[in-house]
Amino acid sequence: MLSYFKLIRIGNLLFIALTMFLIKYGLFAPFGVAITLNLFGFSLLVLAVVATAASGYVINDIFDARADKINRPDRVIASNKISEKSAYRLFFALTILGVGLGFYISNMIGKPGFSGFFIFGSAILYLYNAQFKEYLLIGNILISIIVGLVPVGVGLYDLLPAITPQNQQTQSVIFSILLDYSLFAFLINFLRELVKDQEDIEGDHQAGYNSLPLQLGKGRTNKIIFAVSILPITFLIYYIYTYLFENISAVLYALFLLMAPLLYFLINIWSAEKKKEYSRLSLVLKLVLFFGLISIGFLQFILL
Repeated sequence: MLSYFKLIRIGNLLFIALTMFLIKYGLFAPFGVAITLNLFGFSLLVLAVVATAASGYVINDIFDARADKINRPDRVIASNKISEKSAYRLFFALTILGVGLGFYISNMIGKPGFSGFFIFGSAILYLYNAQFKEYLLIGNILISIIVGLVPVGVGLYDLLPAITPQNQQTQSVIFSILLDYSLFAFLINFLRELVKDQEDIEGDHQAGYNSLPLQLGKGRTNKIIFAVSILPITFLIYYIYTYLFENISAVLYALFLLMAPLLYFLINIWSAEKKKEYSRLSLVLKLVLFFGLISIGFLQFILL
């Protein structure tokens, strides 16, 4: 059972579920916005997203087995601790569950076209592992878009169908907040994808993947990552100055848990060379993403 939990990245799935519930009960509820889904319907939405994400982790482990035997041999689950056949069965079961629930919920709220949200997500997660890793940056961008779509997805299913001419302005403000979080999540995850390419350069070369480090070398890729990392830092500075400046607690939270780690990352990525250095910087970005997204639950204390 523990191997299956590792295969589906149970910690990451819990984080996704936490983020979604924080959006609904830490953002929507305190601000009294009109919503579409009750607790049961929203729980089905969370389960659909989590199942789809889990299927992505499973297929990733299957396709990356060859590279991971070099990059991180202690973490290879599929074909090692679990048979590849069992892993494929789990992938198909999770995909059917995610897309099926997505189709059901989309019809339940009267938006059957929204089921494409899950079909698109499942297709991208499969193609990312089966094909897009052979193309420079395409896979990095697409997987980061999928991560960024989590906050927006909550808005699509819970906010959008409840919009009326009377509440349109309020709903739009809340949805714009979700878009900001989605953009931040995209930027941080894209950075992390690039850092992971640096970390996994040896295994990726053996597996025939294409990445910036393999094309440009580690030094030049470090400089590109350095330049890209300026974007979320600029985004944060703007956000702090525009929206948080009058709230000392919010400013301190953003400075110490988001800005400081990003500045640490910016300083250290320039000269990083060893695998353990990239692993540490990847962890820093993961923590930034965590503290960034859970701050959704604190907005009620800042804006109300």
